[in-house]
Amino acid sequence: MTKNFFGFDDKILKLAKEAENSIDVTETNRIKEYNSEKVLHAFIENRVSEQCFCGSSGYGYGDIGRDVLDKVYAQAFGAEDALVRHNFVSGTHALSTALWGILRKGDKMLSVTGSPYDTLEEVIGIKGNQGDGSLIDFGIDYDKLELLEDGTPDIENIRKKAKGVKLVYIQRSRGYSLRPAITIEQIEKICSAVKEVSPETVIMVDNCYGEFTDTKEPTEVGADIIAGSLIKNPGGGIARTGGYIAGKKELVELCSYRLTCVGMGKEVGCTLGQNREMFLGFFMSPEITANAVRTADFAAALFSRLGFECFPEKDEKRSDIITAVKLGNAELLKAFCCGIQKGSPVDSFVTPEPWDMPGYDSKVIMAAGAFTLGASIELSADAPLREPYAVWMQGGITYPSGKAGILLALKEMYDRGLVAL
Repeated sequence: MTKNFFGFDDKILKLAKEAENSIDVTETNRIKEYNSEKVLHAFIENRVSEQCFCGSSGYGYGDIGRDVLDKVYAQAFGAEDALVRHNFVSGTHALSTALWGILRKGDKMLSVTGSPYDTLEEVIGIKGNQGDGSLIDFGIDYDKLELLEDGTPDIENIRKKAKGVKLVYIQRSRGYSLRPAITIEQIEKICSAVKEVSPETVIMVDNCYGEFTDTKEPTEVGADIIAGSLIKNPGGGIARTGGYIAGKKELVELCSYRLTCVGMGKEVGCTLGQNREMFLGFFMSPEITANAVRTADFAAALFSRLGFECFPEKDEKRSDIITAVKLGNAELLKAFCCGIQKGSPVDSFVTPEPWDMPGYDSKVIMAAGAFTLGASIELSADAPLREPYAVWMQGGITYPSGKAGILLALKEMYDRGLVAL
């Protein structure tokens, strides 16, 4: 017998059943199984052992676990090398480390997927104060190409503008926009177009939210370097912090010089007992990512039935774990986030409020009752309080708990009289 623990109205339960029955999980399961085997193969090939879980202190010389984890990531991502470290404090930190590692004075960076994620704007120097130490402050030029009206890359103009550019930048996920995530097939087309006119140009992909949503990663279709966060997909809900950079060996080495210092790079950096969690999180990542995709598909199927625009729609091909729901006003947005918070295993009693979050130019509301603070692979929802008042939700380390959180978001909107069923 199923017990209605959360007091859902029968109308909500009926909508939930209809939404769930409309979702085909065949492709999600296929991708999960493929990636699970790929990761297992990387563990076996690189001889992961109990010794790899031991931590180091001080300089971290000879940390076997650290070095083997780099190899596991590199093999699973189809890269020559990787830099996986707990002392990357966020995905933005990993991305900025890669940019600073590769770019030099007089170089040019070209973003071909429109404006990058909000937190990178000050890193580049598009926003913020002159003299803070942005890329532009240090003589690095920046330009961008918008996506086409249908949200796909402008391949023709990429060919025109990429020649002679040092670094072409691709943001795979949608960020705080309603455009589609960039698919692996589209990334491959961008890479081919760039290399056709400018073979020496470095192609970098912000891979946040995209890992294991497909059977290939950007480094397997022509990208030279990728970066992301361990409290998103590849940490599997287990890694407590950290990030990664993966790609061509010489580029990863340059990035390691930026993370530590020139001449030391990857050879130093103690792990302080974090290895086991990073290994286990990566091993679990394909399964956890699939749970997040199922949760995101359920949200799209449910809220589209109520007349809300969802991006992507439930039947669209995914390249990240995010579903954006266009709610239309601030009250609906706040109610949605409050409902997600009420469905969280941690801090369910807390009421999220909009606040001035570092790196953003609008107040941001964030629901994230997570075991790891700010972990986007756990069910969370966040949004800047600005038009079109869309909410971006992601995560769900188990599908049943993710589904319950989504239903509690709807319940909160219904209980406040903001939506009719």
